[in-house]
Amino acid sequence: QVQLVESGGGLVQAGDSLRLSCAASGRTFSSAGLGWFRQATGKEREFVATITWSSGATYYADSVKGRFTISRDKAKNTSYLQMNSLKPEDTAVYYCAERRGWGSLGPYDNWGQGTQVTVSS
Repeated sequence: QVQLVESGGGLVQAGDSLRLSCAASGRTFSSAGLGWFRQATGKEREFVATITWSSGATYYADSVKGRFTISRDKAKNTSYLQMNSLKPEDTAVYYCAERRGWGSLGPYDNWGQGTQVTVSS
């Protein structure tokens, strides 16, 4: 099974940018797509963005639309989440997961370990 490993998190100031990576190892990524989620302390995990691996089609949560961009590099078996104009409310642990279905709703499984993003005001 593919192992997903997130990286790129850190502490930034409001308005800054970060790029998260989700690297798939073990075999070539072959699922329908990949999704990014986040979970802030004391809150439920929420959907951020997803990309269909073959076509590159994307879908975003309203809260990040226009600020975040999801992409993938098939050759590197890696997905990226470019986050611009970060806000304190973007602070969370960010996770990637495989999307088994062709729709943006998933289902999602095989979660990575997460990477912390902290945005100070």
